[in-house]
Amino acid sequence: MSKNYSEYYMQIQNRMNSLGKALPGPMSGFAQLHKATIAEGALSTKTKELISLAIAVTVRCDGCITFHVHDALQAGATPEEIAEAVGVAVLMGGGPSVVYGSEALEALDQLGE
Repeated sequence: MSKNYSEYYMQIQNRMNSLGKALPGPMSGFAQLHKATIAEGALSTKTKELISLAIAVTVRCDGCITFHVHDALQAGATPEEIAEAVGVAVLMGGGPSVVYGSEALEALDQLGE
């Protein structure tokens, strides 16, 4: 059964907002870390999102895959760049990354519409 990645993205966003209310200090710190890390620097935000996506695939994190496909698209990544990032994840993660990489491409199909 395929996920509806747009709905899944919103569900995770809502859950993270709830977590932020329950844990304002740690989640505020995490938000600051995320903002500083993803900001343009020696690497572009797009490159950082593609790296994040590849890591998400290799660690098998469905929600992370959804978020980083979304955010990579928002940062200007092309479908081809996202597919290549998934390819790197498959290289580094083997068979399980093939399964989660397939999920990432399904998310791309849905979120890239």
